[in-house]
Amino acid sequence: MDIKEIQSLIKFVAKSGASEVKLEMEDIKITIRTGGESVPETTIVQQIPMAQAPVAPAAQVPVAEVASSQTEQPAVADDDSKYITIKSPIIGTFYRKPSPDKPVFVEVGSTINQGDVLCVIEAMKLFNDIESEVSGKIVKVLVDDSSPVEFDQPLFLVDPS
Repeated sequence: MDIKEIQSLIKFVAKSGASEVKLEMEDIKITIRTGGESVPETTIVQQIPMAQAPVAPAAQVPVAEVASSQTEQPAVADDDSKYITIKSPIIGTFYRKPSPDKPVFVEVGSTINQGDVLCVIEAMKLFNDIESEVSGKIVKVLVDDSSPVEFDQPLFLVDPS
């Protein structure tokens, strides 16, 4: 079915006054919904995938990864309760270096002061310096370089003593 045939079908359904028409063929599924004067004509054209089985497992993989990472975080918090957790203030991509050819901002064991830049988070093509709000020593880096981070996600553990 080509685009002209689909357009003709849409016009025909609109003129007929039907509110919804579904058409399924071997390789294509079309649903056309029309509403009253306030709702514009809606058309959904969906190509039926040839292999549906591989699509479902791929969608389930991130769910399993998220579940495993959520179960690990409380264990880290219990073991490291004496440390201060520095969390991400924004959603974006975490970078340990100011640029690929520069050294990392901080390493495990680095002593930091309040106001020191710890990392950069890129959000919408803007690079935001993440500064420390505490002084201490970096005990652990919780995120890999160039990884996506969520709001309030733990980034570093700092020993304030």
